[in-house]
Amino acid sequence: MLTLKEKIGQMLVVGFAGTSAPSYLLDWLASGRIGGVVLFARNVESPAQVKQLVDSCHNAAKHPILVGIDQEGGAVARLRAGFSESPGAMALGASRDTRLAEDIAFMMGRELAALGINWNFAPVADIAHNSANPSVGTRSAGSDKDLVRDTVVAQIRGFERAGVASTAKHFPGLGNTEIDTHEALAKVSGSLRYLYEEDLVPFRGAISVKAPCIMTSHVMFEELDDRYPASLSPRVIDGLLRGELGYDGAVCTDCMEMKAITDGWGAGESAVLAVLAGVDILLFSHSRARQEAAFDALLEAAESGRISTKRLDKSLARIETIKRRYPLDDRPPLEIIACDNHRSLSRKAARAGTILLRPPDRWPITRHRSRLLCIEIATQLFSSEEDQESDTALSRYLCQRLPHAKSLIVRSESELDLVLTQAESLIAASEFLIIATRNAHLLTWQATAAQAAIDRHPGAVLLCLRDPYDANVISDAGVILCSNGDSAPSLEAAVDAICGDYVPAGTPTVNLETAL
Repeated sequence: MLTLKEKIGQMLVVGFAGTSAPSYLLDWLASGRIGGVVLFARNVESPAQVKQLVDSCHNAAKHPILVGIDQEGGAVARLRAGFSESPGAMALGASRDTRLAEDIAFMMGRELAALGINWNFAPVADIAHNSANPSVGTRSAGSDKDLVRDTVVAQIRGFERAGVASTAKHFPGLGNTEIDTHEALAKVSGSLRYLYEEDLVPFRGAISVKAPCIMTSHVMFEELDDRYPASLSPRVIDGLLRGELGYDGAVCTDCMEMKAITDGWGAGESAVLAVLAGVDILLFSHSRARQEAAFDALLEAAESGRISTKRLDKSLARIETIKRRYPLDDRPPLEIIACDNHRSLSRKAARAGTILLRPPDRWPITRHRSRLLCIEIATQLFSSEEDQESDTALSRYLCQRLPHAKSLIVRSESELDLVLTQAESLIAASEFLIIATRNAHLLTWQATAAQAAIDRHPGAVLLCLRDPYDANVISDAGVILCSNGDSAPSLEAAVDAICGDYVPAGTPTVNLETAL
């Protein structure tokens, strides 16, 4: 029999800093004050270290716990070096192969299970409606609701085969905004017809295969509720998700420490409102102070009767169902992580999701290897000179295959003029030029840099490493290649295509008519 404090605790899943669990967190687990933990890249060094960390949490806990992580594949993956990276959802969509999508999810799930992680915050069920959306992009399978639904269903089935709980997100849809909810509250206005006919289709698919969990978004749909975002809205959760769509599984929030929530309601009140709206599990991913404020506010609301015991017990039953359904009693061996079979599957999926948008006059280009230049536009900013490398992953792969190729890196807007000046003589001397972009459709300076280089070398290859929308804002490239993401296997697949190992056969899943 759980105490009231333990009932409250089972609804909270929290994050922390460091590669080992801090003592206060172990104390919380031992007392039942929290129901689980969420891991980020900051908690990861190696497979053995992650397993030890996760085991320490399981062993300390008074009650069975959930250990969650964002391992979507592609752009959002907390486990990278030393683990099996995979292409993201848009590459899987471009392959038009749902069995491949299921197998990739199974692969990721098996590696999570080997670590003792029983809950994955994937797949993304959002539709890529809007090219200006800063959050979705290649995390979605595309702009077609049926393709997104079929990919989501396949991924849920794959995680289920692996014995790991999946999470369809971000209900009722994050794809039709231009605001990152990490930074501010996003609002969607106008008729709900589009929401019902488009955005809800993938979630209906997830519900049809009994997805164990659905994550809410911090977006306000004003025609549904003009007071609260979805995560805090009874109309969205108890009304739409549970009432109209008939979902009876667990509902969790996106991180409650995003500014979309904290700027308007604060940690304590937002936690109470979320539970009153019908949420079962609240994620507080970063701050111990906010985690404590949420616990205290929920306890006070329960003691005062604002949150009823009946309401708590409904959530506890759903949480218990997930824990019983995914106990990880029979974990795979740690040796399956990054095994040859997993790497081979990731390579296959990445190649299947690569698109040759505009056919080349000369392909492959290996015969031009001695006069090839690659200008790669990177977005990562480095904190110190010691962190800087002479190249990035794409350039490394390319130069490994073509040792005589030259590469230049543009790491930030401030470097743009200098690098382009340095590049002029190299561009003029090169027989083959590759321009690699990342989100040029959102970052004007990237589009400017790419266009300037292509203008100096008509017929160049434009390689869109993240969102394929870059192909719509840069003109006159002779060849357009879209990798639909820049995780390791997708970068390798792009280089393999350039070297003529295969001809990309993926098909676009968003509107690229401008590029054709």
